[in-house]
Amino acid sequence: MKLVAVTACPTGIAHSQMAAENLEQTAERLGHDIKVEVQGAMGAQNELTADDIAEADVVIIAADTAVTRDRFEGKSLVKGTVKDGVNDAEGLIEKAEDLAETEGTEQIDLSAGESASGSEATESDAETATAESPTAGADAQDQQRRGGDREKGLFQRLKRLFS
Repeated sequence: MKLVAVTACPTGIAHSQMAAENLEQTAERLGHDIKVEVQGAMGAQNELTADDIAEADVVIIAADTAVTRDRFEGKSLVKGTVKDGVNDAEGLIEKAEDLAETEGTEQIDLSAGESASGSEATESDAETATAESPTAGADAQDQQRRGGDREKGLFQRLKRLFS
């Protein structure tokens, strides 16, 4: 299968490069051809041509910034975050494989509620979370904690440094 991908992050120094490399290695291991464009603060590297896009079966976008989708009009598209590209490139490529099997032009946005494994939270998961937390209300179901241990965050480290 022929894939094209775009990775982009706000700074574009390390994470978009790592995502691109991981997508390339994973696609090669799975037997797919892929060309990855990297967008960042320095502009675009390894830019996709119109021919590259025309030949592609599916487009993968692993980005934390806005990527213009106009040039991918009429193509099946999988959208995820740079983190997905770094940590779960195989999951992104598997979603692309699923899209290639279906006829038509479909778009899957993994960063908008669907997890990289393809499963969505069910009502029973939300009820379990509400039952475990007595202060959890309707607003708590919509909230999602992001990040890791708060004690290891930048603010806490700076606080310890200056105290």
